[in-house]
Amino acid sequence: MGTEKKYILSREVVEKKLRRMAYEILENNIDEKAIILAGIRESGSVVARVIQKMLGEISSIKTELITITLDKKEPTDVSLSKSFDFNEKVIVVIDDVSNSGKTLLYALKPFIAFHPKKIQILVLVERTHTSFPVRPDYVGLSIATTIQEHIFVEVKGEEVTGAYLK
Repeated sequence: MGTEKKYILSREVVEKKLRRMAYEILENNIDEKAIILAGIRESGSVVARVIQKMLGEISSIKTELITITLDKKEPTDVSLSKSFDFNEKVIVVIDDVSNSGKTLLYALKPFIAFHPKKIQILVLVERTHTSFPVRPDYVGLSIATTIQEHIFVEVKGEEVTGAYLK
């Protein structure tokens, strides 16, 4: 009993929401030659790869994919899979779920030493329990939950297969 998952997003709906957000990224960055997609490890990186693939299908904009690694519970050390000169670049930080905003806030840390043109944030699911002043620019689904409930995004290989509430 209690093992039944309460899905809030199916594979098909995830696909539609990610595609819509890819179009929004394109619309908001139509004059850019390149965008850096920075996925937060693990699930955020998968979402970032899906977004990169979709952007490649709908536009000729160049995308560079990097991975942000941090401990989501104690995010003091934040590292990037590649170093760049982020000055005057457009960066989209990508994660699966936004809870309090803490992870997203700390994920911005490596970019603060530079002067990016803009930093945008994309999350598949946004919860309404923000404790930190970080608001996503692109949201697949915004959902009100209790503090005790958790949202899990399922990934399998290079695919997001759904999201459920527990």
